[in-house]
Amino acid sequence: MITIIEENDDFIVAYKPAGVGFHNEGQEQGFFNLLKEQINQQIYSVHRLDKVTSGLILIAKTSEIASLFGEKFQEHKIHKYYIALAEKKPKKKQGLIKGNISKGRRGAWKFGGTVTNLSVTQFFSYAYYPGTRLYILKPHTGKTHQLRVVMKSLGVPIKGDTLYGADHSDRVYLHAYALEFNFKNKQYYFEQDPIEGEGFKSFINIIKEIGKPNKLNWPKI
Repeated sequence: MITIIEENDDFIVAYKPAGVGFHNEGQEQGFFNLLKEQINQQIYSVHRLDKVTSGLILIAKTSEIASLFGEKFQEHKIHKYYIALAEKKPKKKQGLIKGNISKGRRGAWKFGGTVTNLSVTQFFSYAYYPGTRLYILKPHTGKTHQLRVVMKSLGVPIKGDTLYGADHSDRVYLHAYALEFNFKNKQYYFEQDPIEGEGFKSFINIIKEIGKPNKLNWPKI
């Protein structure tokens, strides 16, 4: 059963669990198909999450609404905020990371090189427990594996992300925590704590102390 956070005539905001692919994989049903069967109507995707990533996904109910949301994503008018855990300390506690993302080996992607697929990511990091740091990430572009690649480029691969150099854990600790956008002259803000991952549980209160990610003093692009 897919958890639905918000549903109206135009769109759905739902929670994708970690370990569930967005689309079907062989005999394994994906998030999109599970949601479609659950609500028993046609739906349209406007963005995706990696299989290892949990969190909020926005789904349109008509092709026209999907096109409108697609335009908003292209114009950077839909804001996404992620949380992640990593076990190493970055060279700087916060900042803006710009760089090219290109295909690497064994299904991974790599950061750097010529600027043909530019990614832009902002981040804040917080040290509260020895050996683990909390990161709040805001992608301004939507490249494949963007946040996972950027975190590796900082020398702090996301906890559990063995594809990008981290040690094995019970999950990859990346979660799409919040969505914010204006639609039909109404402002929407959604946030959802991660359900999977023992490591996240210790940080939930810290996230609440920090405040809503959209209220943080993000560095200017």
